[in-house]
Amino acid sequence: MSTLTYPEVGATRLGPLPHGYHHLHHRTRVGRGRADFEVAGAAVTGWGMHRRSGARINASAARAEPGAGVRVSLGVGPFRFTAPCRVVWTAYERERVGFGYGTVAGHPECGEECFVVDLADDGSVWFTVMAFSRPAAWYSRLAGPLVPVVQRWYARRLGIALGRLVAEGRDARD
Repeated sequence: MSTLTYPEVGATRLGPLPHGYHHLHHRTRVGRGRADFEVAGAAVTGWGMHRRSGARINASAARAEPGAGVRVSLGVGPFRFTAPCRVVWTAYERERVGFGYGTVAGHPECGEECFVVDLADDGSVWFTVMAFSRPAAWYSRLAGPLVPVVQRWYARRLGIALGRLVAEGRDARD
């Protein structure tokens, strides 16, 4: 199993995010009620959200579990980037489901990212992406200020993909 490339393992679970990294926080409403929450949680932890967003996922486990290896690939042809990660924590709770994964050797960035679905007291279902990262490869250092822009775009894309999966689950129930 590859070694994580940063020391602040688990910081996306409870925070605060460590200094010296770019921070990302994106939150979007994806549904309402227990059934939507369950669909969203399964899509996040079973890699369906990532796949729906257009990413290729190669995971060593069918759903997120600590220690599972994950390779996320984005792009086309020679412009495809693969990001190897390892799941460092999971949450399978009554009103919170998700996981965090950290970077391993070969990832263009260094840091951790989490994907969490929460069922709020008012019944709304929220999806959150939170991350801390800094460049690890020459090309991510060269890209400089474009990297956070791409990360925010991808977080929004994940939220849209998850919202669609939840809506499809709702349509299937109706």
